[in-house]
Amino acid sequence: MATALRKVQWELMLPHEMEAALRDCPTALVPLGTLEWHGVQNALGLDALKAHALCVRAAQAGGGVVLPPLYGGVGGVDQPYTVVMEQEPTLISRLLEPWLVSLCMELKRLGFRAIILFTGHYGASQQMAVRETAVRQAQRLDLPILGTPEYFLALDAGYVGDHGGVFETSLMLELMPELVELDRLEGQPPYQGIGGGDAKRQSSRELGQRFSDVICARLARLARRMPTWDAGQRQAFLRAEQAMVSLQLELAGRSGNEWAAWRQVTHFTPYGELLAAERFADIEALVRSFPAQG
Repeated sequence: MATALRKVQWELMLPHEMEAALRDCPTALVPLGTLEWHGVQNALGLDALKAHALCVRAAQAGGGVVLPPLYGGVGGVDQPYTVVMEQEPTLISRLLEPWLVSLCMELKRLGFRAIILFTGHYGASQQMAVRETAVRQAQRLDLPILGTPEYFLALDAGYVGDHGGVFETSLMLELMPELVELDRLEGQPPYQGIGGGDAKRQSSRELGQRFSDVICARLARLARRMPTWDAGQRQAFLRAEQAMVSLQLELAGRSGNEWAAWRQVTHFTPYGELLAAERFADIEALVRSFPAQG
């Protein structure tokens, strides 16, 4: 007989189940996304759907409680059926950041001892808002709080992020294949409103499974381990994440291009492995070795 998967979704839990989950692994996983065009072949809620599904798989493997996804972020493409709550480019979020600040405070009050803000929507403004807010709240609340897009956990698996292209479509074929209709893509790329290879001919469930396996394994380990970190580990983690935030903001400010820190994103290929292995000093060194920008 198959073993039933643990219940990890907050909104589905009874109070005694939440109590047990907090005793077992007091980590909250917060999936973030938006409502945005991702090609004619993908569901409009792809970013949040993807982030939520990955969090659920990770929590079922490693522990933790998954919040309902937030369908609202910074930016969005100029395409049909896209909700833009805050225009980009911007280095200041007036909606998402305050919401995350209040949520983190509430999660600590309710007994969580670690938080993962996990964004499936990753324009540069969104990524900086999430990671910077995580760093500031980690300091204020004395909790380990990670803010990251999912692809940063799998750069070494070849997943560099895209928009409704090969990578995201492949992940959806693995996570929710019923929400992908590849035959709706006609002709040759570039396809309307998406970018990242030939989604019709290069996407596959096998590729999505490879990315999902790496992301979920690392996310599960982090969810399990983060509440157990001692003060020294929390400080080392915070210094590494502060270095990431500083690099992103400084390069954006200096160049006037919010994407400046991503011009050589493959520089951060080891990040996911180093993070899961808790090699925080190595992450800090990796950030500091980022090539000088002209």
